[in-house]
Amino acid sequence: MNKFPALALAVLSGSAAAQTPATNPMPDGSRDMYVGLGLVSAARYEGARHSERKALPVLQVQWSNGVFVSGMSAGMHLSRDPRLEYGPLVELQRRRDDAGLGGGIDGVQARYSVVSLLSADVRDNRLSGMTPVATRLLGGGFLNYYLTPDWRLTGNLLAGAGNGRDGVRLDLGVQRLAMQAGPHHQVSVAAGLGLVNAAYNRAFFGVSELDSLRSGNPVYRPDGGLKDAYLGLRWNWALTPSWMLTSHLQVKRLAGDARHSPLVERPTNPTVSTAIAYRF
Repeated sequence: MNKFPALALAVLSGSAAAQTPATNPMPDGSRDMYVGLGLVSAARYEGARHSERKALPVLQVQWSNGVFVSGMSAGMHLSRDPRLEYGPLVELQRRRDDAGLGGGIDGVQARYSVVSLLSADVRDNRLSGMTPVATRLLGGGFLNYYLTPDWRLTGNLLAGAGNGRDGVRLDLGVQRLAMQAGPHHQVSVAAGLGLVNAAYNRAFFGVSELDSLRSGNPVYRPDGGLKDAYLGLRWNWALTPSWMLTSHLQVKRLAGDARHSPLVERPTNPTVSTAIAYRF
């Protein structure tokens, strides 16, 4: 059974630190799979004033050989030590267009039909005139260490972000694994911070000379360092042995050079989601 079944909404992995599922021992040749549908309210982009609300799929699969898929990330557990988890990790980072919306891959799909329905105050934002940041497949690895059976330190390192594919992000965190809050209820808490290189910050929070001319934002060239810190709370409700309702609240605050970017309208962004999933 999973130590920490943190189900992921499929296309929001770029808005929050990805959580690798805990090692799930199971018979050879077997797999553990959750699928479902969720609702999420989140900032349109990191630092945005306005939020968007939409329905998103839920997906998490683990195989007995250690391979897992969780939302828009995938990896493989390589360790045989129950106190240590590590392995390769890939993640699909969604596109950010000049309205702060993800759209399809590189914004090809349905971009205009969505933007045309937005109110004037949403269309008029600090990303207007900025160069879109393309969809990117990030690659790296994860390393988690269990201080006790209930507490673990987590680390994810991913590279390849931004239009130049040279952005690097390191997410560090601590998690209190599922605490029983009743016969069918579990609560988990997490906290962490994100560090990035200068290329990452310039891709998402910088303003080039050309972007400045088109958008009216002042030129801004941030350096790397601490990008953000977050607190998270998750509640799992086992409706039946196969059906689960999972809800998640995360509050993230931008820091360092990212916080001072002219693109940032609000440095603190909450993300709220709830989803129902079926376990196969």
